[in-house]
Amino acid sequence: MKIKKFFSDKSILQGDAAVWMIFLLLCMVSVIEVYSASSRMTFGTGQYWRPIVQHGSYIGLGILAAWVIHRIPCNYFKIGGTFVMHLIAYPLLVWAFFAPKTNDAARWVDMGIIKMQPSEVAKISLVVFSAFILASLRDEKGASGTAFKIVAVEALLTIMLIAPENASTAGILFLVILGICFFAQVRTKILAWIVCAIIGGGAFALTAANSIPEETLVEWRKSDSKLLHRAQTWVHRITDKNELPEDPAKYNLMDNQQVTHATIAVATCNIVGKGPGNSVQRDFLPQAFSDFIYAIIIEELGIFGGGGVMFLYLLLMYRAMKIASKCKALFPSYLVMGLSLMMVVQAMVNMAVAVGAFPVTGQPLPLISRGGTSIFVNCAYIGMILSVSRSAKKISEEDTTKKAPDGVGSDGD
Repeated sequence: MKIKKFFSDKSILQGDAAVWMIFLLLCMVSVIEVYSASSRMTFGTGQYWRPIVQHGSYIGLGILAAWVIHRIPCNYFKIGGTFVMHLIAYPLLVWAFFAPKTNDAARWVDMGIIKMQPSEVAKISLVVFSAFILASLRDEKGASGTAFKIVAVEALLTIMLIAPENASTAGILFLVILGICFFAQVRTKILAWIVCAIIGGGAFALTAANSIPEETLVEWRKSDSKLLHRAQTWVHRITDKNELPEDPAKYNLMDNQQVTHATIAVATCNIVGKGPGNSVQRDFLPQAFSDFIYAIIIEELGIFGGGGVMFLYLLLMYRAMKIASKCKALFPSYLVMGLSLMMVVQAMVNMAVAVGAFPVTGQPLPLISRGGTSIFVNCAYIGMILSVSRSAKKISEEDTTKKAPDGVGSDGD
């Protein structure tokens, strides 16, 4: 009961207590592991505290943003996500498409004061828009065909702007929107056609990837084409053309450096790990503090620590489903499912990449990886989920009060 009262309507923190605890635990893991994994950033400068002070500031501001957002009634997100964020997201996506490349991809825009990824803004905007349209346009069988067409056109436009420079983000966004459509009861026939199209498109892509000569891929990489310069990267990730020598001693550690050192980190973790701050591979693994931080978590915290982090994301998904089931209105229900799916699917992809179960994608681990835009956007997701949970909690308590005899409510036991 004390925990319940700590997250009551009269306290500073409101909404679902489990979501708050998951959120804060992930932030704690982030601060510890990013500090450990940032050793490569301090070698040349000697400024050992700068990376963690900067990251800690982002985390602190992100928590503050989540707190502010969780106090906003969820109906206000319809206006913010559907109109305001759309007006921001699309110009930024076009800007990023023609922006200078970072790590061989034009995913960032430099606005002078800040440097951000427009795809992160576009993701949250599309999720809110899809939830709003699917909730608004319904018939007795579920989301109408008109609603699906509007969402499909909007999603296709957004994905086409993101995919040339960030195919993995586009793929995750597609799966999340498909998940929202399923939850919104879009016609089974439509969803079946989409699944068939995915299978057919995947088979075609695999066949095409294996048939394109390497010389052609090299020419495309050197070209100025915005659509083809990353084709070699995509093909290599699909086909895994990096052949391993028969003698392990002849393996060049500099070939596919990220996968190699991430694999070493996972393979040498033992059950309990080497302990926080004792990673060895952080000094050799590029993007150890971002895309491959889960490998460092496993190396330092072991199988139990890595499994614990995965459990937190799965628990977040479970709590989101519970919150969605309590919502009487459709928009907040669809919204909380979409936001949680976005975070959990991205987390699963990141973890699969780190352990070698999925091709390298460049996806950060939500709420843990170092980064500005990603942290703020994922904290906004949490704030919006908590806002919905706050409203759903009030409705649940009102229903309990009405049903209880002699006016005894949920707090009466």
